[in-house]
Amino acid sequence: MRQARADEYAHFAAARAGQLYRSACLLTAGDTHLAEDLVQETLGRLYLRWGRVARADNPAGYAQTVLTRTFLAHQRRRSSREQAVDVVPERADGTGADVPLRLTLIQALARLPAKDRAVLVLRYWEDRSVEETAGVLNASSAAVRTRCVRALGRLRELLGEDIGEYARP
Repeated sequence: MRQARADEYAHFAAARAGQLYRSACLLTAGDTHLAEDLVQETLGRLYLRWGRVARADNPAGYAQTVLTRTFLAHQRRRSSREQAVDVVPERADGTGADVPLRLTLIQALARLPAKDRAVLVLRYWEDRSVEETAGVLNASSAAVRTRCVRALGRLRELLGEDIGEYARP
């Protein structure tokens, strides 16, 4: 029985780790090391509660909720914050021409407060509804809508006119 549960968890973790990592990278505004730590902590927490998680209607959504709450808890711990650098080091990753756009967006996301980043990632990257986002953040739907509008406005201010040069026809 234990081995079957462990195998089921291992399969789930292997299938979801990539998506969790991509979401964590957005939440951390490109801090890949912190993103890896958050995914590791999330997967550890899921393992401890796997019996309950496996019975959930949406284990992937549960995992995303745990990731987001882990990120927000980390942001609240001031003593554990690392100092961000102004310039992202260049890396040749061979992904194509959208690298400048992604770097610009990540730099702008980094300048937003943690909760604003979390709302934008959940609503627009994870494509979650207002109600789902509210559930993850322990907030009301109205608070999520308000935060979305303000966060998008702030993101537009940060991006300014520069984002137009990356737009594709």
